[in-house]
Amino acid sequence: MASIRLQALQETLNRKPMVVTEPKERRSELYAANVFTLSTAKHYIPKESYQAVLSAITHGTRIDRKVADQVAAGMKAWAISKGATHYTHWFQPLTGASAEKHDAFFEPAGDGSAIDKFDGSQLVQQEPDASSFPSGGIRNTFEARGYTAWDPTSPAFVMGTTLCIPTVFVSYTGEALDNKTPLLRALQSIDHAATEVARYFDKNVNKVICTLGWEQEYFLVDTALAAVRPDLVMAGRLLLGHTAAKNQQLEDHYFGSIPERALAFMRDLEIECIKLGIPVKTRHNEVAPNQYEVAPLFEEANLAVDHNTLLMDVMDKVAARHHFKVLLHEKPFSGINGSGKHNNWSMCTDTGVNLLSPGKTPKSNLMFLTFFVNTIKAVHDYADLLRASIASAGNDHRLGANEAPPAIISVFIGQQLTAVLDELENVTDGNLSPEEKTELKLNVVGKIPEILLDNTDRNRTSPFAFTGNKFEFRAVGASANCAKPIMVLSTIVSQTLRQFKHDVDALIEKGMKKDDAIFNVLREYIKQSKRIRFEGDGYSEEWVQEAARRGLSNFKTTPEALKVQVSEQAIALFEAHQVMNHREIEARYEIELEAYTKRVQIEGRVLGDIATNHVIPTAIAYQNTLIQNVRGLKEIFGNDYMEYAAQQIELIKAISMHINKIKAYVDAMINERKVANKITDAEAKAEAYCFKVKPYFEQIKYHCDKLELMVDDELWPLTKTRELLFIR
Repeated sequence: MASIRLQALQETLNRKPMVVTEPKERRSELYAANVFTLSTAKHYIPKESYQAVLSAITHGTRIDRKVADQVAAGMKAWAISKGATHYTHWFQPLTGASAEKHDAFFEPAGDGSAIDKFDGSQLVQQEPDASSFPSGGIRNTFEARGYTAWDPTSPAFVMGTTLCIPTVFVSYTGEALDNKTPLLRALQSIDHAATEVARYFDKNVNKVICTLGWEQEYFLVDTALAAVRPDLVMAGRLLLGHTAAKNQQLEDHYFGSIPERALAFMRDLEIECIKLGIPVKTRHNEVAPNQYEVAPLFEEANLAVDHNTLLMDVMDKVAARHHFKVLLHEKPFSGINGSGKHNNWSMCTDTGVNLLSPGKTPKSNLMFLTFFVNTIKAVHDYADLLRASIASAGNDHRLGANEAPPAIISVFIGQQLTAVLDELENVTDGNLSPEEKTELKLNVVGKIPEILLDNTDRNRTSPFAFTGNKFEFRAVGASANCAKPIMVLSTIVSQTLRQFKHDVDALIEKGMKKDDAIFNVLREYIKQSKRIRFEGDGYSEEWVQEAARRGLSNFKTTPEALKVQVSEQAIALFEAHQVMNHREIEARYEIELEAYTKRVQIEGRVLGDIATNHVIPTAIAYQNTLIQNVRGLKEIFGNDYMEYAAQQIELIKAISMHINKIKAYVDAMINERKVANKITDAEAKAEAYCFKVKPYFEQIKYHCDKLELMVDDELWPLTKTRELLFIR
């Protein structure tokens, strides 16, 4: 086995960067070349059908069969011109990945010839076998029928030789079996709520969309080196392995010069993304060695979620060409930065206004303050639900470690905006006097753009931070589907905005002027949500204690965090906004618990296998070499051999101790797994794996890592951390 590691190291050292030929076209010319955009559709479908599709995208109107047939015909002609031979409904089941079943355009005509067939019925709806996708009890295995339905708001694209049509995925009885459906419902809800509030300030607003700009962090490791690590292959992270002497402590990797092999991969990835309409713009080295980031421009949230899901698939395909393995696990290496997926979220009107960006007048700044304060209030009221939205086995390792935000949800807005809210909070009760209005609007509200212009505050320990014209949800994990956190965030802000409008209208009905009513409600919301705001060090023990005094939750594990999803408050929220019904909520809770359990179960099995079949035999082999050495010394030096063999004997004893500890802990872990596996309740089973099985992981790792430092390097069978991170 050791020879395999050495061969992998040699293979990696011989690698040369893959030559990536830049296309003759500029990237701006390549943009969306493989996407059936509205601009492209104009050339392939009749004008009336184009208008129907545009109306469906903008207003959610239905597309009838005639229009669907015309769109399908145009889409097929375009796809075939791009080399497509098959089509698929591309959807996002509750597995965390995308799914697709390819069907050929080809169909025999019955007279010995064949035709290319793809009509409206095949575009609009398909019936994939749903039996093997997670359903959380929504349907039985023998009830296999599920439906995918075309989502015209996300354009079709060609990947390789396949036309991919973004779709929703629902059960036979209509419940959502995917991530997209609840997201679309939540975006519809916030559109309605935000539009109503925006009309306080601009009667011309008819629609509000949520925008999302994600920042995808990831690690690159060589495929040959990764293949010698069963834990990387099966679990996506190192379950054992001593930290490298040099990691990120010199802070020399962040924004450093990009290694040639990594740069070749990035260039190749960017070209593929640009062709698929993913507007990638930024690439750079991240903090940890071999860690990188890719980030696009902002897009409408649903499209941005689709693009991020697509990106993760494209990354794997492109990486394989460059002999890289992409690691999207939130914490693939202990002791250095994990990987997140910062979700930069905002709201924009159809009149071109970013509702979280101040304007040039007190009126526009009052609109900014309204949406700014309402978002903070929403996070305050539903902080635990927001924490649940980013819960996963991988993210449990990342939160609170090496620059990732802590598990305590708080909002960072900076000292200067804090001062603004404090001043608004202290405005005199009741109607504002003319003098107070003037002072408030000119001296406080009017100066917000200047405040933001000079505001350089940045808090990397905050899970939810305001960053100038958007909120950055930094706690989302690298492997996550953005749909869930954005769905939750959009729903809770929608709820708060609806309550805000109700509260403002109630004061107006009592005779209060609109601006006065808005200021009065904002003042109360500022007071009510004050405890969620925190400007300090999220890593400090003082914050943990302070957060507890404030009554903020600190759910450090997924089983703890997920429980809030099935609380009365959460169920009432999602049902009120028609985002999910009770059955869908319960199903997702069970699915996520099972996913957590299975991931920890897999890690436990892999760790036990590596420790028992790789580490212990290697340690024994090296120990036997030491024993032979001691025997040889005794033969040479006789009774005086201890003078020369004392250190070897101590090493033999230490190796024996670590072997015994590993064996004992592995056996204990296996016994706890056996107990946990007999539990039928999903919640109890997840808790058993979390609190009974997983604690053995660190104990086993500790003793394995000690042996790694003792055993002859040439005998060690597993690629070492220093090799994975620094051999390029």
